[in-house]
Amino acid sequence: MDARRRSLLEATLDCVAEHGMSGASARRVAERAGVTAGLIRHYFGSKDAMVSAAYGYLIGQLTGEAEESAEKAGEEPEQRLARFIVANVTAPNLSPRKVALWATFIGRVRTDPGYADIHRESYREFLILLETLIHPLLLALKRPADPVTCQHYAIALNALIDGLWLEGGLGHGLYDTALLPRIALSAAEGILALPANTLMQHIAAPSISSQHATR
Repeated sequence: MDARRRSLLEATLDCVAEHGMSGASARRVAERAGVTAGLIRHYFGSKDAMVSAAYGYLIGQLTGEAEESAEKAGEEPEQRLARFIVANVTAPNLSPRKVALWATFIGRVRTDPGYADIHRESYREFLILLETLIHPLLLALKRPADPVTCQHYAIALNALIDGLWLEGGLGHGLYDTALLPRIALSAAEGILALPANTLMQHIAAPSISSQHATR
């Protein structure tokens, strides 16, 4: 992505986080990014288009972080799936700021077709990623790995990940968020009916060092 475009999207997210969607004016975003308002028209055409693009950018960041973590995990399918799940419930994905931004944008999904399209496509992409991680694991265990089975498991794991991400990102301080990776992997083993420690054995100490989501 063009560096200037990325800078504008980051500035938009900052303004939405601080002032809400109505307060993310072209002038305010331009000042935050250190550019002229004309550049916003050049890249996005309008302020509304810029804000909806920022929503897609935010969701893309979340999915991309998890996908990258899985890709770096090696070739073992259980390790790749474990790292993907853990990445979703640890920083930088686990963040009160990101949960608050998501909650701000999600209200538009039911009323604005553009936001609904972004939401649907991002959800579809996330499910496909989960399916591609689940499929080789089931094959390795000599389990049924047809598309319907993989999709059903992906939907269930997505619900698990979303719930823990939302809960952990609220910043309520009721528990240490470093607990979430073990909770997530233990629950995922149950959903997939995996032998004990199939996923849990791949928790890397640096990934779950005691931390609280602060961003």
